[in-house]
Amino acid sequence: MNMAHAKRVLETALICSQQPMQARDMCTLFADAMDMERLEQLVLELQQDWAQRGVELVHVSSGWRFQSRPEMRQYLDRLHPEKPPKYSRAALETLAIIAYKQPVTRGDIEGVRGVTVNSLLLKQLEDRGWVEVIGHRDAVGRPSLFATTRQFLDDLGLASLDQLPPMDSLAQQTSALEALDLEGSLVQAELEIQRANRDDEFSQLEGGHAIEQR
Repeated sequence: MNMAHAKRVLETALICSQQPMQARDMCTLFADAMDMERLEQLVLELQQDWAQRGVELVHVSSGWRFQSRPEMRQYLDRLHPEKPPKYSRAALETLAIIAYKQPVTRGDIEGVRGVTVNSLLLKQLEDRGWVEVIGHRDAVGRPSLFATTRQFLDDLGLASLDQLPPMDSLAQQTSALEALDLEGSLVQAELEIQRANRDDEFSQLEGGHAIEQR
């Protein structure tokens, strides 16, 4: 197989993919004719090729993806000045507790924060795709156990929970999430959704033109 051509194919697929690509998806590109060692080498070469550009190839929880570098965000934000609503301190603290102490119940969260947790707050985090119920504790009432999702890691640009900064106190854990630019990651995710929507609209327009030509 021509490796230069294979790298172009992989690069194109990564750029055009709306979701992070896993190794098995990359293998599918080459009808499983590419072994993992050569595939890993291509990925490393692509990372080096893009090292001095405004976009970088990174490994997150769900796979590999191209994304803009943090220093580019101030310019990209000018294209979409409408920012998603910022999350409250209570939401960030709740998310930090789940991220660092998972799996946890609502009662566990309330025990750490010292206040009642609004069910709407948990729903907000679930709707965003950052937390999910993974089971129920074997206790009275069988309370739900909450944990973070792959989407949470993807939005923070992390491959695993082990990459979360080690922190002890709730204040430190909340600050750690803020330092990882959670809000900025949300803006990045919203931009990707908008790009996907534009691609869908363009495809629909192309389909409409094809029908008209017939």
